[in-house]
Amino acid sequence: MQIDPRLLEAFRSVLDSGSMTHAAASLGLTQPAVSAQIARLESDVGFALFVRSGNRVRPTAEAIVFRDEVEHTLAKINDLSRIAEQIRAGDVGSLTIAGHPMAGISLLPPVVAAFAKQRPNVKVELFIRNSDVVRGMFPSRSYDIGIAEPPIDPSGLTITRYPMEFVAILPKNDALCEYDVITPQLMSGRAFVGVSRLMTGYHLVEKVFSDAQARLNVVASSEFFAAICAMVASGLGVSIVDRASALQFQSAGLEIRTFRPAVLYDIAVFHAADPNLSMLARNFLDAFDAHMRNFLGD
Repeated sequence: MQIDPRLLEAFRSVLDSGSMTHAAASLGLTQPAVSAQIARLESDVGFALFVRSGNRVRPTAEAIVFRDEVEHTLAKINDLSRIAEQIRAGDVGSLTIAGHPMAGISLLPPVVAAFAKQRPNVKVELFIRNSDVVRGMFPSRSYDIGIAEPPIDPSGLTITRYPMEFVAILPKNDALCEYDVITPQLMSGRAFVGVSRLMTGYHLVEKVFSDAQARLNVVASSEFFAAICAMVASGLGVSIVDRASALQFQSAGLEIRTFRPAVLYDIAVFHAADPNLSMLARNFLDAFDAHMRNFLGD
C-alpha cells in the first residue's frame, strides 16, 4: 500500500483543527476537497479516522494511534526535502581533490577550509601527490578534481589553466631588499635555492637566467616551493617562486619583490567533461577560481 503524502497532510490538519473547514483554509483547498482526501485515506488504511458531528469532527481511537506514525512519516518527508535542497545547492556530500605539492600546500588549504566551514554537511578529502601521479590517477576516477602541472591529456576532460607570475624571494635584510624589482642579473652568482629538476619550474628558472646571461648558482633545491621559501627565510640564499607560496612565509621574515622579466608558472585544474558534474564540485571550482584571481599574471 502506498499512501499519498498529501492525504497525510490533510489528516494532520483536520486532526489539529478539529474541522474540515478550518483544515481546508489552512491547506488552501476547498472543504469538499479535504473531505475527499480524508475519505481516500480511510479507504487506503481500511479504518475510519473521524466521526462527523455537525461542522466538527472527532478522531477515532485508531486515528489517535495512527497520528504518531503520520507525524514520523511527514517529518521524514520534510527531511528528504531539506536534504534534496542541500544536494541541489551543493551543500551536502563528499568531494575528493588530488593536487600537486604547490597546489596542495599553498593554494588549496585556504579554499578547502573556507568551503567546508560554510558547508558543515560536506566532507572534503585532499590528496597531495606529484603531478605525474595526479595525472595518472584520474582514469580510475579516484578523485573528483585534479590540479597538476601541464601537460594534461585533454581526452574526456575539462581543463582550466592558471598562469601564475613568479616573484623574487629574499632573506630579511638581504642586500637586494633595496630594489623594488629583481632581475636575473641582480641574482647572478648569488646562492640560489632552486626548484628540483623534476619540476617544470626548474626549466623556467634556468631559461630566464640563461637568456639574461646571468649565472645560476644553485646551492640547494627542492620539489616543494614551501621548502624553498623556508630555506630562503632561514638565510640560505635567494630564489623565485609563485606568489601564493611566498606569502605563506612572509610572516617568517621572507621579503617578496617583483621579478622581471616575468616568469609564468602554469597550473591546470581538471575534471571529467561531464554535463552532470555535481553542484558540489561546481561550487568548489567557482571558489577555487575566485581564489586564484589573487595570483594570476597580467
